[in-house]
Amino acid sequence: MRLPARHLLPAALASTLLTGCFSGTSAESGDHGKRVRVAMMQPPRSGLSPLSDDAFKLSRWSAAETLVKLDADGDAEPALATKWQQQGRTWTFEIRDGVTFHDGTKLDAEAVVRSLTRAATAAPKPRILDGVELTAKAVDTGTVSVTTAVADPLVPQRLSSPQLSILAAKAYTGKTVDPVGAGTGPFELTQVNGTASATLDRYDGYWGAKAKSPGIDVKFVPDGTARAAALRSGEADIVEAVPVSQAAVLDQDLITEVPMPRTNTLYLNTGKGAFRDASLRAAAREAIDAEALVEGVYEGRADVAEGLLGPALPWAAELRSPVRHIEAGEPNGRTVTIGTYTDRAELPEVAAALQQQLQKAGFRVKLDVREYANIESDALAGEFDAFVLSRATVLDSGDPAAYLYSDFASDGTFNLSRFSDRTTDTALKKAADAPVGDTRRAAVIAAEAAVLAADAAVPMLHERVIQGDSAAVVGAAHDPRERELVTAATYVK
Repeated sequence: MRLPARHLLPAALASTLLTGCFSGTSAESGDHGKRVRVAMMQPPRSGLSPLSDDAFKLSRWSAAETLVKLDADGDAEPALATKWQQQGRTWTFEIRDGVTFHDGTKLDAEAVVRSLTRAATAAPKPRILDGVELTAKAVDTGTVSVTTAVADPLVPQRLSSPQLSILAAKAYTGKTVDPVGAGTGPFELTQVNGTASATLDRYDGYWGAKAKSPGIDVKFVPDGTARAAALRSGEADIVEAVPVSQAAVLDQDLITEVPMPRTNTLYLNTGKGAFRDASLRAAAREAIDAEALVEGVYEGRADVAEGLLGPALPWAAELRSPVRHIEAGEPNGRTVTIGTYTDRAELPEVAAALQQQLQKAGFRVKLDVREYANIESDALAGEFDAFVLSRATVLDSGDPAAYLYSDFASDGTFNLSRFSDRTTDTALKKAADAPVGDTRRAAVIAAEAAVLAADAAVPMLHERVIQGDSAAVVGAAHDPRERELVTAATYVK
């Protein structure tokens, strides 16, 4: 099969990009001998502070841990906390006994309170606590109470966010939080070389199963072509975020695709312009050929959307019923402007394909494509008739109710559709207030149906995590939420 030009990487360019990417061979030591070499997409933005998005790197390296973790359905499971219970606005957590930080100090209630208080009082707060007032107190050496301003059924899920990792006291001695040697995971972060690399060694005092690999050597490789080349050349054992354009030229036995909770959605401006007319929103929805987008832009490495919530949340499809839409109107040459951004390589291509599809249906379509930082404010201000967005649908809590509310409630903070509907608001609030479990899931799907019935947004496709693992890698995690990558069970043969 002849590949498009964008797949091809000149040998000289590959050599340049990979110079210094990984040096030498995997060091020999430990039970399974070799260290795991990882090529990651984004370098640290905040010195690996857990209060930033860098927290997810600490989680993916199994260096820092939280009180709670999430199962495949987004339900809370024990981690550093073994059990918990709610009474009104207060949740009480029992702390796991026998856990030590990487500096040898003991995990206790005071350590948990220190970490949670630092996060709750940070400026800015970790996004999982945006709009949440939270206070933590030590009940005794092994018990912590967490109280919120209003009763919150999602407190355990919130505490699963890597941004609320529990670190040793040494991490908090400076103005910034320094996680080096301060976590509780099976791997200890021992060195950070700016935005170039990081080193982790097995922590033999880990409370759980001992790590099978002696350590992890991380290189930050923002260029997707270079990351793919590192896997192909054998210079990396695990490569995260393989670009769609590179996945096709790699050995397919080394590629794993996992549905992720991220939906590529066309938000339609219901407040003004052509799409204030519900019948024209319906016409746009009917004009969109999502399967053509999946095959043409994503080369089949995505899933056609049936709703806003995709296969990464398997319960959504099981609960969803067909949505009744209004009849589509005639576009009659109405002009619409679609905005999107360049930060995700596929989105400009998606917008160009949508332009053709909508023009075929009778719209006149203009495109406005910029970097996200330069277009977000205009999108939120309703300056576009439609906006193409790659949107995470479970945010940090593993729960989609917060995403639905922020994007489609009348007072939602990310309401690109300028959508305001009393029935939908009621459904969204019911979902946000529902107890965790089957009741909440049913309420979430009812809220999704209200949004879809109004065509406030048209879900097009669900993206996938594309990860490369060398043939020698055993036990690498393939996590749709991108919280795990190298675990205690991961090693290189």
